[in-house]
Amino acid sequence: MVRKARRGPKPPKVIIGWQEWCALPDLNLPGILAKIDTGAKTSALHAVDIRPSDKGDDWLDFKVHPVRRRRRPAIQCSAKCIDYRKITSSNGETEKRPVVEMQLALGGHTFLTEVTLTNRDDMGLRMLIGRQSLKKRFIVDPSLSFCCGTEDEAELYPRASR
Repeated sequence: MVRKARRGPKPPKVIIGWQEWCALPDLNLPGILAKIDTGAKTSALHAVDIRPSDKGDDWLDFKVHPVRRRRRPAIQCSAKCIDYRKITSSNGETEKRPVVEMQLALGGHTFLTEVTLTNRDDMGLRMLIGRQSLKKRFIVDPSLSFCCGTEDEAELYPRASR
């Protein structure tokens, strides 16, 4: 009879609200306001000027505008594309989007997750965190906001002209 090795107790899940500040260390983004969306399977990040990178096959260069309703700063980013997927948005439109893997820091957790790149200019928040990123780590209370703390965009991105 083979016994499974005992693991320690599971870490408690963190309660988060419908909007939270997160960081994307792989992209040098110290903070970005995100909508927590359990109805969305995959996370999505606002990205523009998406193009093949000089880093090699499967790499993409793109710009991220992390500040809401602003085009500055425009942070130049690169990430390895692991897939292209057809994503149906909440308004019913289907779009083929690149999928990249990156570290996401939220509520004391830092973990690798899949994120699609798309233009979110028409959306209120620059990032959407879907249920694949949330599972086994978080409990979402939609009546709450900023359970993990708040940030000041002017301090995070001081050169963003207003």
